[in-house]
Amino acid sequence: MPLAVPGDVAEAIALLTRLPVRARTPRGGAAAWAYPLAGLTAGAVAALVAAAAGGLPPAITAGLALTAMVALTGALHEDGLADSADGLWGGWTVQRRLEIMKDSRVGTYGVIALVLSLGLRWAALTSLAAAGGLTLVLIAAGVLSRAPMLAIMGALPHARSTGLSATVGRPGSDTVLLGLGLSGLAGFALLGFGILPLAALLFVTTLAIARIAKARIDGQTGDILGATQQISEIAILIYLAA
Repeated sequence: MPLAVPGDVAEAIALLTRLPVRARTPRGGAAAWAYPLAGLTAGAVAALVAAAAGGLPPAITAGLALTAMVALTGALHEDGLADSADGLWGGWTVQRRLEIMKDSRVGTYGVIALVLSLGLRWAALTSLAAAGGLTLVLIAAGVLSRAPMLAIMGALPHARSTGLSATVGRPGSDTVLLGLGLSGLAGFALLGFGILPLAALLFVTTLAIARIAKARIDGQTGDILGATQQISEIAILIYLAA
């Protein structure tokens, strides 16, 4: 697999964050191996915010770090979570579910999903801030929560022919394995052997998401990928807080 390392990293950061980075020669799915590096970038910035707010009460430090994470991605993944919750559970047919997911309006399921996501992440981050281990966790969560996106992209076909995921395209198996390998190495560097049970948890979580998406819409979309990142990040933070 030919790599264009600087360009692929820039493309991943430009796609998954609001940082002012441009991809000059987009490679679509072939650049997906760098998604965890975009997550590392977002996590590192959030870690800097948490470090700067370290003298504040843990709940406030956690809130500021969470705000930074959401702002850095432009709530891209949160939007995917809300749309997925509305579509997967709000329609009776595949076509109707996809229509609901494409609708910019947020329904009851989407609102509940967002409240739960923000609440659970804030609670876990508060616990971690109180224990004094927040900065490394933010970086680890940023990297590791993007790895399941790669697995879903590689495992499931596009549920529709249009949309962000279809535009980017599916990565090849070598691209997926490279991204997963980089995530694993980064996770080991940050968490040591604690990455092993966490990897098992993420495997089970990703498998469940893939089975639901396949059963409900017969594939994946950009919204499903966003939801995958959110659910993975929640699982990571709760595990590390516990």
